[in-house]
Amino acid sequence: MRPELPPIHEIWVYLAGSPLFALVLTLGAYSAGLMVYERTQRNPIANPVLIALILVAGTLTLVEMPYPKYFEGAQFVHFLLGTATVSLAIPIYIGWHSLKGRMGVLMMAMLAGGITSIVVAVGVLHLMGADVALIRGMYAKSVTAPIAMGIAERLHASPTLTAVFAVTTGVLGAVLGRFVLNAVQVSAWWQRGFALGVAAHGIGTSRAFSVHPVAGAYASLGMGLHGVVCAVVLPAALTLLDF
Repeated sequence: MRPELPPIHEIWVYLAGSPLFALVLTLGAYSAGLMVYERTQRNPIANPVLIALILVAGTLTLVEMPYPKYFEGAQFVHFLLGTATVSLAIPIYIGWHSLKGRMGVLMMAMLAGGITSIVVAVGVLHLMGADVALIRGMYAKSVTAPIAMGIAERLHASPTLTAVFAVTTGVLGAVLGRFVLNAVQVSAWWQRGFALGVAAHGIGTSRAFSVHPVAGAYASLGMGLHGVVCAVVLPAALTLLDF
């Protein structure tokens, strides 16, 4: 005799509580987002990360899965964040010859962009009377998520909250960056790429690579420089100011 199969709802309860479900959900949501992105001719509004965020958040809400349970499965791809960030050094090395004569301008642009990002975000929260935990997380969110989470720990802020801020910043930058750069008539690929790397971190860099290799290389440089400078300077500066 064939063994009797358990009711379908019992199978679903088991799968929904398994780390494998979170892993499959994460990879499947991003694959779906990437497919939509390609089919819309890489329209920035159809950003694959944005689509994946909506799909994952909607599914977790539907199945009532708490974030800690979801992270048990998602952590298997989470650790790749740091690896992916470091690997962006390769296109920088390949395009290193094109940086001659531009480093001074790029450093000034990076400092201006980084300072503006922090001052505006923190200033708005102060004006709105936000909680200190939110403000601490906002200081670190101006760099890519893996680095931002490390900075958040040194600032005694919530790494998870900081990662949410950093990813949200990256998604908004990747979606809106094209329209902003077009509005201010920035046309050179190296300028557009560097701006996306500084303002929109890893997600913006991914968007830059999908558009043009030069933009991708400069986005990697902008994200990397910004991350290193903030990781070294920001905790020291806030400690000096007794924050």
